[in-house]
Amino acid sequence: MKEVGRTLLVALGAAGAVLVGAALEDIFYVPPDHPAIQYAERPSRDPVALLQQRLDSGQVKLDRAPNGWGYLPAILKQLGISVDSQVLVFSKTSIQTEHIGPATPRAIYFSDNASVGFVRDGMLELSGVDPEQGVFFYTLDPEAAEHPRFGRDDSCLRCHQGPPTLGVPGLMVSSIRPQTEGSGEGHGSSYVTDDRVSLADRWGGWYVTGTTGSQAHLGNNTNLVDPVHPGGPMEGTQNITNLSKFFDTSRYLAPTSDVVALMTLEHQVRMTNLITRIGWDARIALHDQSHGGKLDDDARQKIDGEIEEMLPYMLFADEAPLSGPVAGVSSFARTFAARGPRDRKGRSLRDFDLRTRLFKYPLSYMIYSDAFDAMPGIVRDRVYQRLYEILSGKDQNKPFDRLSAEDRRAIFEIVGETKHNLPPYWRAG
Repeated sequence: MKEVGRTLLVALGAAGAVLVGAALEDIFYVPPDHPAIQYAERPSRDPVALLQQRLDSGQVKLDRAPNGWGYLPAILKQLGISVDSQVLVFSKTSIQTEHIGPATPRAIYFSDNASVGFVRDGMLELSGVDPEQGVFFYTLDPEAAEHPRFGRDDSCLRCHQGPPTLGVPGLMVSSIRPQTEGSGEGHGSSYVTDDRVSLADRWGGWYVTGTTGSQAHLGNNTNLVDPVHPGGPMEGTQNITNLSKFFDTSRYLAPTSDVVALMTLEHQVRMTNLITRIGWDARIALHDQSHGGKLDDDARQKIDGEIEEMLPYMLFADEAPLSGPVAGVSSFARTFAARGPRDRKGRSLRDFDLRTRLFKYPLSYMIYSDAFDAMPGIVRDRVYQRLYEILSGKDQNKPFDRLSAEDRRAIFEIVGETKHNLPPYWRAG
């Protein structure tokens, strides 16, 4: 496995971690109770919290759906989450382990700033991204009353704040590596994945629908959760377009666990954690070390160094290349790309490539997110400056030398026409 981005997870109570990774992952957590953060004290403005406000005021009402889905379809609609984003995980990586398995996977639905986890005969698990505070976690009892309330659940931070989330409350996508014959290690180790990890090491414990050609992955191998039967990619687990042989798909809103949705979620999760982490560090520094609104030299150098860690990820500089075409079987690739925005030539950062890489224009679409816009000005201004230098061709150094002149020009033009509040020098360029 490519070492970059590899974070091993081991059981320590609910969860814990040991790190093999970059500097931002060297700190177990950033203090959420710092006066500049006050994660537990400040009211959140994440999509789930805002939906609760609309429910409390009577602006909206959630209707129950049949077939055991309860409030799920109504919540997805209110949060603007498409059903075709559904991905399915059968490894027991949730607080509801007793309800999850190969025959009853957990379904996850997501947008740019919210996600909903659905477990048959269990409770709904929700997360929402506050533009400044990062990710908040909620649960909803399936037997909730006519006026349901999303219960904020900070106990999720036992798993969702640590090195895998860059030390801030965040999300993660993990893969179970199958044990080797005679290892005697249950179902092997678990580790966080993102677009820097090769397909061969992704999606252990997940169902995956779609085609990856000869590029093998660890998905659809239900033996991963059975310690009696060790194994890796097995016959009948690759290029699966129909999951009905594994479980009753009619019990879920969609019959798919789309490979393109999974790849998108993996990228988005780390990008969200990066934005949150650097935003927190900058706010703490401005509170503790600023003089007249300006950071001292050491604090400025630290924040600039973190930005230099984020930029390669934003620009997919370390992305594991695809050796052949990848295709999903749901409408996700089409509906995700349709969300734009697009420049005058019809191009968007949401356009997929799926032949040699994930996106056609390799700059993260999360640059449009509210969380990116809410980063302190000292961070945002520096990111814009560095992106300008890289995309204009002034910076040809590693790791950005993988970007072709054509890619740089296209991204520069797309961002210049579609991103608001760019510095004047960007538009002049």
